[in-house]
Amino acid sequence: MACAQIGVCLTQAPAAGRAVFDVDVCLFCDAVRFRGARLQDQLLALLRNQLIAIMSGTVFVFIGLAACCLAAVRRRRGVRLVIWLGIWSGMYGARLLVESPAVVAALPQWIQIGVPFLKTAITYLLVPVVSLAWLELSAGKMRLFLHAVILISLAIGFVGIGLFAITGTANKLILYDDLLAAAALLVLLIIVAVPGLSRKFLVLPNRIVMVVGTLVFAIEALYFSVSRALHYQTWPITGSLGLAALLFSFGYVAVQIALASERRLLSIENELAIAREIQASILPTDSPELKNLRVAAAYRPMTAVAGDFYEFIPVDQNRIGFLVADVTGHGVPAALIASMIKVAMQSVVPCAHDPREVLRGLNRVLLAQLRTQLVSAAYLLLDTKNRIALYSAAGHPPLLHCREGELRRIESNGLLLGVLPDSDYPLCDMPILPGDRFLLYTDGVIEPENARGDSFGEFKFEQVVRNNQSRAPSELLDQLLSEIREWQPPSIAQHDDITLIVIDVV
Repeated sequence: MACAQIGVCLTQAPAAGRAVFDVDVCLFCDAVRFRGARLQDQLLALLRNQLIAIMSGTVFVFIGLAACCLAAVRRRRGVRLVIWLGIWSGMYGARLLVESPAVVAALPQWIQIGVPFLKTAITYLLVPVVSLAWLELSAGKMRLFLHAVILISLAIGFVGIGLFAITGTANKLILYDDLLAAAALLVLLIIVAVPGLSRKFLVLPNRIVMVVGTLVFAIEALYFSVSRALHYQTWPITGSLGLAALLFSFGYVAVQIALASERRLLSIENELAIAREIQASILPTDSPELKNLRVAAAYRPMTAVAGDFYEFIPVDQNRIGFLVADVTGHGVPAALIASMIKVAMQSVVPCAHDPREVLRGLNRVLLAQLRTQLVSAAYLLLDTKNRIALYSAAGHPPLLHCREGELRRIESNGLLLGVLPDSDYPLCDMPILPGDRFLLYTDGVIEPENARGDSFGEFKFEQVVRNNQSRAPSELLDQLLSEIREWQPPSIAQHDDITLIVIDVV
């Protein structure tokens, strides 16, 4: 419109000068259009670059958050690598976003003030985070090298951030940080690229993927360094593509590690299932059938396999022995010792009528096999013909004897099995009458804690036994297990194996 107005004015000028003015006006219009076109192109290029940075930054931040969330959910082997990858991706994406004027302008004023400090902190702390990610894949002396890189880069970073806070200059130590990063990248590239070094210093399920990813990233880093030194303009998305290639290779390796871990866990679970079946096969399948006794047993392992063991040892038609043992510790080691007790018990069957000799024999057999574990045990022999009970124990919770509403603890303990080669175990004998009830158990019965941290304890245990004297042995067991479950909150896992034997004399 301005040109049109100028043209109208110029028509009123003398004829002699009109051509000159027309030429001047046309030149002026073209110059304005030229400058406008250049400004528009520059503005579009600026917006295009910012848009690429905003999109790339958003993607990297999203990937970082997703990786950290995935690691928080899984909590298994290889999780730390995923966490460092997530932090690495999130930091790089955040730096791309805060370097975009459009993003910064959209932030509240109080956040804009902290943007320079955030950008400086991310710049200095990227090297330690990247080194920590590599550390999860390293082995041997490579770990020492990466630890040194982490310490040096952290020192540079903290000093650099401090100088920025004091002086306002962000690039005081950035050259040293870049040199350290370049040296570390060169060493890593050589180790990844050389198969012998890679096998020695790195733990990689697939070396080729890491070689490609690291090489692409190294070429991109070299390209940017040379371009910056020669003042060449670079395509903004190139840096993001290089990092994306390296992050993809890391992610692929992390997935491979996770899958290998899953396969290993599945194999262990299958083996534990077989071990559980084997352990169940060495325990009595049925209660003994004696004319004057009613017996019920309960066995609740804490894990797939347990360190508790119990056995019924018939001596003759009128006598039977009851053994309960508890190996210190839990899981597979304790279960192996429990299986050894089954074998050791075969060697003491000839003396099954004497509880003291049974425990002494078990101690002799197990002493050479036990290492850090020890075993508590209790052995009760009931003679229904002569109406007598013999009892001896090795560091075990007391035997409970119920008679006509009275509950008595019987402690006849020697040392735990596996402490001394010639340990002796005191013997307790007592008469038995119809209506008597005996309870053998392991300490897993009295140790469960409630939400306040109070143990179920012997007092609560004995109270339940007193309140259910008229119930059959199996019903008493069900009631005891129910009371223990109610005492212990569902959110708290069982802390020990539970074994209970109830014997009624009729």
